[in-house]
Amino acid sequence: MKILMVLTSHDRLGETGHKTGFWLEEFAAPYYVFKEAGADVVLASPKGGQPPLDPKSDAPDAQTAATVRFNADADALAALATTRRLKDVVDDTFDAVFYPGGHGPMWDLAEDADSIRLIEQTFSAGKPVAAVCHGPAVFRHTHGALGEPLVKDKRVTGFSNEEETAVGLADIVPFSLEDVLTQNGARYERGAAWQVHVVTDGRLVTGQNPASSEAAAEEVLRLLR
Repeated sequence: MKILMVLTSHDRLGETGHKTGFWLEEFAAPYYVFKEAGADVVLASPKGGQPPLDPKSDAPDAQTAATVRFNADADALAALATTRRLKDVVDDTFDAVFYPGGHGPMWDLAEDADSIRLIEQTFSAGKPVAAVCHGPAVFRHTHGALGEPLVKDKRVTGFSNEEETAVGLADIVPFSLEDVLTQNGARYERGAAWQVHVVTDGRLVTGQNPASSEAAAEEVLRLLR
């Protein structure tokens, strides 16, 4: 079982002067779910190398068992520091693809041609694609076999407008994730803010927020079994 995890390479939060990147819990929790299931986990990002970490996700109040474990795991830290360039792995064979969130993907992975091709190829091969929190931004420009948006008529979730407003970034992000998914014809579903909420529609798995990352990874494993 070989699973590709794709992380952002974008580190600027719009024009605020603040840093962003990937959200640590949304990477660490699924990473260990997959590793403990015996998966060969491959890490990639548009630029390769060390992807930028949203500093807020490494703050004391954002720590979880998975993030604490990750920060003490020399092998995992080394793997993260040496992600492969996405364009170099896009045509490799994987059993599933998983996109952690953080705000970074809204700027780079949402528009990245290699990411779009990877997702479309993975779906056409009948394999699972999962994305958590802001990760579903990667479906902004993806299309299915008939040329319609890939998420059209599919049940999905992702970071809600309510949650974006609560963190004070609704006017900073390049687009509203909830609105874009809806505009693309998806049947967007929102659970309670900050609570675990995962939606599976066929081979598409989406999680609403950081708390949903572990459950989303477990759902990917369920599909692979």
